[in-house]
Amino acid sequence: MKEDISVLIALQELDTELSGFDRKIEEKKQELVEREQAIAEKEALAGQCREKAAELEQSRRDIKAGSEDAAERIKDRQSKMMQVQTSREHQALLKEIEEAKKTIKDSEEQQLQVMEQVEAEEAKAKELENLCTGEKKLLAEETGKVDKAIEKLNGRRLAVQDKRDKLAKKVSSSWVKRYDKLLKKRDGLAVVQVIDAVCQGCFMTIPPQKYNDICLGEQIFTCPTCQRTLYYLPPSDEDDT
Repeated sequence: MKEDISVLIALQELDTELSGFDRKIEEKKQELVEREQAIAEKEALAGQCREKAAELEQSRRDIKAGSEDAAERIKDRQSKMMQVQTSREHQALLKEIEEAKKTIKDSEEQQLQVMEQVEAEEAKAKELENLCTGEKKLLAEETGKVDKAIEKLNGRRLAVQDKRDKLAKKVSSSWVKRYDKLLKKRDGLAVVQVIDAVCQGCFMTIPPQKYNDICLGEQIFTCPTCQRTLYYLPPSDEDDT
């Protein structure tokens, strides 16, 4: 029985190592995904800036069209001035000409402001696009490094998995089956140490008699709370110092 618990402890150590490989591989993949998302967000923002610039440019053309209409009105009203017969008509035309001139002046200022906004949006879009180009290049380089790192981790993982498979054959299949089931159920931790009568899986206190039996190591016991397999290690000389 002592040999069985030793094998289960060793299995737990190997499975912890295997989950470590899985975690590292997942972390490296996730880093690439996050960088891709960051680039995609910048590209989307650059697209929004381009759209905003296009809208502003359309607005500037509309303002310009209004100014051109005002210029045409001035020409029209000035030609009519030659035909007026009353001062009232003359004053009315003068008023329309002044209003048209004001429209032209205001539109020139508006066009200038809008053009500055268009340039600002286009500059922002260009800056973001340049950033994306650079980051895509770096990401491609990093992807190559990550692929090699993952390949290396998978190689080491296979070696550990092979060792684990051979070790699992040294304990009864019923215990392995129970162990595997518990491993999935308890988030990768099926075998834990008992320290000072406390299960290190769920941190609940083990009843005194059961703790004494676990310390003897003659049988395999499970935690009454989390059902993990328990084992006891006597304090080492270093612990005493």
